[in-house]
Amino acid sequence: MSIKMKNQMKAIIKKDLRGITSNHRMFVTLLVVPLVLTIFVPTIFLLAIRFAPAEASDLQSLLEMLPKEPGGDLSKDLAGLLLNYMLPAFFLLIPIMASSVTAASSFVGEKEKQTLETLLYSPLSLRQIFRSKVLASFLLGMSICLASFAAMLLVLETEALLLLGSLILPDIKWALILLLVSPSVSMIAITLIVRVSAKAQSVEDAQQSAVFLILPILFMLAGQFTGVFLISSLLLLALGTLCAVLAFILLKKCMGNFRYENLL
Repeated sequence: MSIKMKNQMKAIIKKDLRGITSNHRMFVTLLVVPLVLTIFVPTIFLLAIRFAPAEASDLQSLLEMLPKEPGGDLSKDLAGLLLNYMLPAFFLLIPIMASSVTAASSFVGEKEKQTLETLLYSPLSLRQIFRSKVLASFLLGMSICLASFAAMLLVLETEALLLLGSLILPDIKWALILLLVSPSVSMIAITLIVRVSAKAQSVEDAQQSAVFLILPILFMLAGQFTGVFLISSLLLLALGTLCAVLAFILLKKCMGNFRYENLL
């Protein structure tokens, strides 16, 4: 790929990202849900851990599934359960929710603004345009995901130090979630939503497809919070590898089958 082509792809990516960030109300809306999930919810849990009676804990069934440490403190065990077993699942949800706005409007938004013809007259091939649209949504979603993690960790560790007297150490699951599973799941969702956007008649139609993509993650969240199962590092590694392979195959297949008649 020539430097000129790369610059033109970057121009499409920047245009899509600027379209979201310049719309302040939409951009703030994108940040609200991640902030609630990663700051408000953990804060409520930590306050409950600190001030609720230990014998009244509703999380005993979850704690029984964790490795036992001699002389372990119940409050610290519960805080570790929160950080390392419950909150990671949110970071599969956040990038999909954040990027679905850009992905859903990727092509149908161009139709509504009557700029699709201009985009198609560019020297880029349809495959390169499709890839640019996917990358724009992916960068937005993962940027919000990583920023949410940094904000969550800062607030949660500060609150843990003040309320419980010690820090909570993140474990290897966070590296697997942020570097492998979350990007892979996000890429699968974005590719499918962008593909739907090419055929959709409105942005709302394209956004509806995102609802079905987050249902498996919601079931996973329910399983984590109810103690039906806890995700191990080995399971995350296997899941992330599988999703990465699937994301690669899906992106290649969607780009290969993308035609002008899909847009017109």
